[in-house]
Amino acid sequence: MTASGSIDVHTHYVPRGWPDLGTVDEPVPWLRVDSEREAMIMMGSQEFRAIRDNCWDAEVRVAEMDADGVDVQVLSPTPAFFSYGRSAVQGAKISAIFNDLALDICAPAPRRLLPFCQVPLQDTDAACRELERSIANGHRGVEIGNHVGDRDLDSAGIVTFLQHAASLDVPVFVHPWDMAKSARLDRWMAQWLTGMPAETHLSILALILGGVFDRIDPGLRICFAHGGGSFAFWVGRMDNAWHQRHDVIGTSEHPPSHYLGRFYTDSVVFDHRALRLLVDTVGADRVLLGSDYPYPLGERPAGRVVHTSPHLGDGERRAILRGNAETFLGL
Repeated sequence: MTASGSIDVHTHYVPRGWPDLGTVDEPVPWLRVDSEREAMIMMGSQEFRAIRDNCWDAEVRVAEMDADGVDVQVLSPTPAFFSYGRSAVQGAKISAIFNDLALDICAPAPRRLLPFCQVPLQDTDAACRELERSIANGHRGVEIGNHVGDRDLDSAGIVTFLQHAASLDVPVFVHPWDMAKSARLDRWMAQWLTGMPAETHLSILALILGGVFDRIDPGLRICFAHGGGSFAFWVGRMDNAWHQRHDVIGTSEHPPSHYLGRFYTDSVVFDHRALRLLVDTVGADRVLLGSDYPYPLGERPAGRVVHTSPHLGDGERRAILRGNAETFLGL
């Protein structure tokens, strides 16, 4: 690990194969390998996403990291494999399978590729056990989805898990998943273009208005994907509602803006103006480089907007590209 390259906290992996995950009512994910370098994630009989060898081949990943000037990547699960809708036993088995395979993917370049585990978040005890097992085996943090069914991040069991992660000094990366479906969202990838930002916004709000930040260990290191969704743009609206309709949303000790500084976001917002707003809102010490590599909606080269932004000072740029991630990851 050098001292000059950037650290990308938002990338994903997919193993080149995994055991049969069993038969359930909903489609089971499996991988159709089409060639040495290409594959298709399948959900039952339906094609979900085409991928290639940079999802599983450390040598390919490192070569592309070198081309982008990235020193370190955090490899997180692809959310399609969270399996929160399955039983605790099934969820724990699936998490263990993918977590162990992630270690295999990272093993050829342990100083460049840092694995984050997944956990069966639908069951608090099982999730805490898998977190402990994974950290003992070499994982550096955990990625969770932003909700479990209708339970958001202020649900008692999820709060207990977050507190456990804080007690273990384990960083948490929150990724939106399982967006709402409707005919209006089936066009233009609208689930990804509007649903994902809204999901993340809602989950940050749940930590605030659900009172989680009022009672959880302030040492919790938690980062939200995709620039925190739409949250940064609407802090003023949320504060106004907290004051004007306190009878309805006065559920936190302080207005929402008070809790800025309690969480991180990544930088993958694709626009110089949006990045400036994000930095001004959440703080220059709270934005981490993220790319969503290696998926098509990610940023390549990683950090392009951070590197080229006319609105960032040199100190801010260095912090976003590396320094803040060193703090978040405990490096």
